[in-house]
Amino acid sequence: MITILFLGDIVGEPGREAAARFVRSYQKEHGVDFVIANGENAAGGRGITARLAIDLLRSGIAVITTGDHAWDQKGIADYMATEPRLLRPANYPSGVPGQGHIVLETSKGKVAVLNLQGRTFMQQLLENPFRVAEEEVEALREETPVIFVDFHAETTSEKIAMGCLLDGRVSAVVGTHTHVQTADEKILPNGTAFLCDAGMCGPEHSILGRDPANIIQRFQNCLPAVFPVAKGPVRVCGAVVQIHESTGRAQSIRRISQIVREEE
Repeated sequence: MITILFLGDIVGEPGREAAARFVRSYQKEHGVDFVIANGENAAGGRGITARLAIDLLRSGIAVITTGDHAWDQKGIADYMATEPRLLRPANYPSGVPGQGHIVLETSKGKVAVLNLQGRTFMQQLLENPFRVAEEEVEALREETPVIFVDFHAETTSEKIAMGCLLDGRVSAVVGTHTHVQTADEKILPNGTAFLCDAGMCGPEHSILGRDPANIIQRFQNCLPAVFPVAKGPVRVCGAVVQIHESTGRAQSIRRISQIVREEE
């Protein structure tokens, strides 16, 4: 059995610090074999830098996934082209820097990670993720049955559809992007673990990790505003999936939602 820990969208410095602390303690206490985290909001709530990606990888995270904010920080495209453990969605057009999947060796066999982005209500209208998913998964299954999919998408219907499409062909489909953890974790009929959204690693008293004041003002007056990352206690959200390494079928999926950093 291989145990994979997945952490939802890491938001700013509070999320980075809390996620790194959580990974170190959780791996030691629970024997986690592999850690994946979505890091597309790691840099002040928008995008990720090379330095921050390196720090997260050094903390014990094996693979960092991203989404619609993947390119928000200057220079990240050059770094992504050289660091295969920092993924961008696989359904970008050909020729875009970086890659959308990776296969890594562990003590219990190979693990594949696939990053996809939805299209409904998303800013970039990328290639059809459902068609790309089938192509990518078919190729990845030639290397390993253990395949973890981060589907970065807005709507629950699109995420559920992806789970149903890939049921029995991948080990897990877990959604990111909304920063709000859902309570629909399950093992689908053909053995794929599913969760609509893993939630976020970020400030507890916030609006999706940002300080509420300016966001409320934006809703009130419709004027542009800066949305700083909130302060205070930090919650880490994600999921732990146990997978049979020989078949790739998930045995269990359990949500994680835990305050890691109390208010300073």
